[in-house]
Amino acid sequence: MNSKIYRRIIIESRLLLKQDLTIREVAKIMKVSKSTVHKDLHNRLKDIDKNLFKGVDSVLKSHIDVRHINGGQATKLKYQQLRKG
Repeated sequence: MNSKIYRRIIIESRLLLKQDLTIREVAKIMKVSKSTVHKDLHNRLKDIDKNLFKGVDSVLKSHIDVRHINGGQATKLKYQQLRKG
């Protein structure tokens, strides 16, 4: 694996774990697509560091668990703002 990719994966995983960022936020910081970040963290990280992968995987699963709640809150806020004018 290319050393540049290896370093990017490690940085992405640390950002996700330490700052509790979403895949989109990590992608924006790293200036890559969210598909790249997802592939890095979900597929490539497994081969690099299994313990780090377990931590990242649990954070990603928790993000999936609250995704519907966050989406509902965003929609509610959007329509409240539209009503105000």
